[in-house]
Formats: sequence, structure tokens, C-alpha cells
Amino acid sequence: MEKGAVFPLFYLPNIEFFKNLSQYKDLTVLIEKDEHYPKQTFRNRTQIAGPNGQLDLTVPIQKRINERRNYKDVKISYEDNWQRIHWLSLETSYRSSAYFEFYEDAFLPFYQKKYEFLFDYNMEFFTTILKLIKLPIAFQMTTSYEAIYEDLADFRSIIVPNKASNYQNKPYFQVFEDRNSKLNNISIVDLLFNQGPQAAKFF
Repeated sequence: MEKGAVFPLFYLPNIEFFKNLSQYKDLTVLIEKDEHYPKQTFRNRTQIAGPNGQLDLTVPIQKRINERRNYKDVKISYEDNWQRIHWLSLETSYRSSAYFEFYEDAFLPFYQKKYEFLFDYNMEFFTTILKLIKLPIAFQMTTSYEAIYEDLADFRSIIVPNKASNYQNKPYFQVFEDRNSKLNNISIVDLLFNQGPQAAKFF
């Protein structure tokens, strides 16, 4: 019988991520800290609902050729002003939503402060979102890398950008649904800005 689960740490994770997480809130939850950083994943990217449909946002990282790095050692790149771009994208997408102004002050610091490491940035953002959606998770960090966990469900490689998911979140109003079709299972911020304190009911 599973005693809990191990999860990756994403940038503004999607709804499916929090649905899975909520199922283990009373069990052991580990956040993977010791893995080698995998490319092309949600660890530095997310998907929101923009005025013209799905909008992909990526946190750029400092590149090193042919060098494997631990996730916790990956540094964010500030060569481009991605923070301004991401914040303007969130404003353009959600300024007219029911709860954007309610949560704006909690989000804005993440687009003003310059974090050195991607893991630290994602972790602080993650804990903030847990509080906003009122999901009480007493998680722990891994202390070493384990390829296989015998008694924990492993979600580290399940939610990936290039792999379609069968998960369907409960329908909720989206700002631009009158001009675009509804977007399923995108970033939790879409659900939060549109449904506010009721967000967790739509997992």
C-alpha cells in the first residue's frame, strides 16, 4: 500500500498537479530536490489562458553545454526581462478576472525580486500558492536521489509538456472563453484568478 508520493517542483503547476497532490495531503509528500535537471519539462514553464488561446511562459535558465546539473543548482537567466513579460502576460490575461486584484499583491513580488536559483524561486512560489488555495500539505524535501520508491507513488515524470494527459478538470468560467474554446488543465493561476477561494473545488 502506498504511504505517500514524491512530486517534482514546477513553475506555476497545472490543475492536475494539485489534484494529485491533494490526494496525498494526509500522507507522506516528498518534493524532489536531488534529481538531475531534466530539460523540456514544466520545471521552468507553464501554460495560461491568453486572449488568443493558450500562452506558454518559460523561465530562462543559464545554459551549460554538455553538463548535467542538479535541479537545485540551476540558475535563472536574466539576459532578457522575462519577469516583465510574464507579469504583463498575467495582467493581460487576468486583469478582468474576478480575483486577480485580490491575489495581485501575492504574485507581484515574484516578478520583481531576482532569484538566483530556479528551485528556490519555484519553491517559494509553490508554498505561496498552497496557502492561497488553502491546501494544507506538510511536505518534506528529498535528501538524496532515489530512482525508484517502493512505497511512494512517483509523479516526477508523469506530467510533461509533450505527453497528453487524460485528466479533465471540472469546468469553470474562463475570461476569454467567449472567443476561444475552454482550455483544460492549464496553470493553477487560471483557476485561482477565476474562482478564488473556491479553486480547490474544481480539481
